[in-house]
Amino acid sequence: MLTTDEDFQFDEMPATRDLEYKVAPNDVILIRLFTNEGSALLNILNQAAQNTSVGGSALELKVEFDGFINLPVIGRKYISGLTIRQLEFYLEDLYAEFYNDPFVLVEVSNRRVYIFSEGSASVVNLENDNTTIFEVLAKAGGIPENGKAQFIKLIRGDLDNPEVYLIDLSSLETLKNADVVMQSQDIIYIETRKEYASKTLALAAPYFSILSTVLLVFTLVVNSPFNR
Repeated sequence: MLTTDEDFQFDEMPATRDLEYKVAPNDVILIRLFTNEGSALLNILNQAAQNTSVGGSALELKVEFDGFINLPVIGRKYISGLTIRQLEFYLEDLYAEFYNDPFVLVEVSNRRVYIFSEGSASVVNLENDNTTIFEVLAKAGGIPENGKAQFIKLIRGDLDNPEVYLIDLSSLETLKNADVVMQSQDIIYIETRKEYASKTLALAAPYFSILSTVLLVFTLVVNSPFNR
């Protein structure tokens, strides 16, 4: 699963790395919009929120497949690639046209990454805006005993044409690679060592059992008093 050829060309990790989570298509966004004094909710957003599964003071919206979101009063706007803070500032600017000094809080409720290694898989929710690959692996129980810490693949973006990075966490010198900030729908694949010896022994075990039984019977027959 998720194997690559020996001559596979991995993507180069960008020299300037993302330090925060960035909004992506299919993210579910919770928006809370206040006056800057924090004393009153803006009515138009509150009314729209009543038609969502969240209700109350939070408006739940989904980022569409093309990176746009349909905002009350404002309409469709492209937000994919913005950090949470950038999105908050952007929404404040948009709603400032209609309301006096608005204040916006944004939360992404469904961001998660997937971790695979031979024989196991897990899903880790991203609770913070700057969750790193090191934190995600720790939450998943760490690298398996037979996992290759120097051969961890990070698969990101459109699965039809994904970016595939090779990350080495095998030593203190390469630990700097652990600060990669996770994005929603990232896939982490931990290569495992092939345990040929143990698998061969497992396959041969039934035959050894039969052979030992035959040898035992043969020994009993040879040593039987009836053969003396």
